[in-house]
Amino acid sequence: MVVAAALGYLAGTTPSADVACRLATGGATDLRTVGSRNPGANNALKLLGPRWGYAVMAADIAKGAAASAVGRAVAGSTGAHVAGVAAVVGHCFPAWKGFRGGKGVATSVGQCAATFPAWSVVDLLVAWGAAVAPWWRRRHVGATVVSSSVWVAAATVWWRKGWPNLWGPPPSAALPVAAAATSAVILFRLATEPPPLPPDPPPPPPPPDAGDREPRRPAPLAPSLAGSPP
Repeated sequence: MVVAAALGYLAGTTPSADVACRLATGGATDLRTVGSRNPGANNALKLLGPRWGYAVMAADIAKGAAASAVGRAVAGSTGAHVAGVAAVVGHCFPAWKGFRGGKGVATSVGQCAATFPAWSVVDLLVAWGAAVAPWWRRRHVGATVVSSSVWVAAATVWWRKGWPNLWGPPPSAALPVAAAATSAVILFRLATEPPPLPPDPPPPPPPPDAGDREPRRPAPLAPSLAGSPP
């Protein structure tokens, strides 16, 4: 279990957003200092464009799924859950980046796809439905709270009923425990995230006439004699 947790954490610390930002900007931009200051898919999507943002999202999902698969190979079904939670922890709190990581949502999607595939599609639909609800002031937080709560509840029901879990490990007590642990990590990360930076103010207008002298004024037209020929 210790090996599964260590491998999961290492997989979670893979700096997918940092790599994308370096490739997209040549190292001129750090996602931790611009926008929402979050090195994750959403900030990359807004600042680097859809191509890079969705690439980061896919990489973060793959991290969670790969970590769970490796944990299962090392320590069985419970190892898959341990490594999946550790991957989310590693994504949110990478030791090599001063424990300043992303929010872990995409990585948890990969964890759910590997350890609870019977629920993974429904989980995405619940999160989407909660995100588009009109009563949230911070929609991403509201959607995370709702989807995490339903995820834990569904995992508990699957464990107690012993329902099939597609290609995932057989449901056990580790399934709801892992869902609750991952949800707690993500919600803690959301509760402690720094506020987004305000947009840069527009540059001041240039001074008239380059500021070196009074602005030029057009000379008045010479008066014309009434009735003079054109």
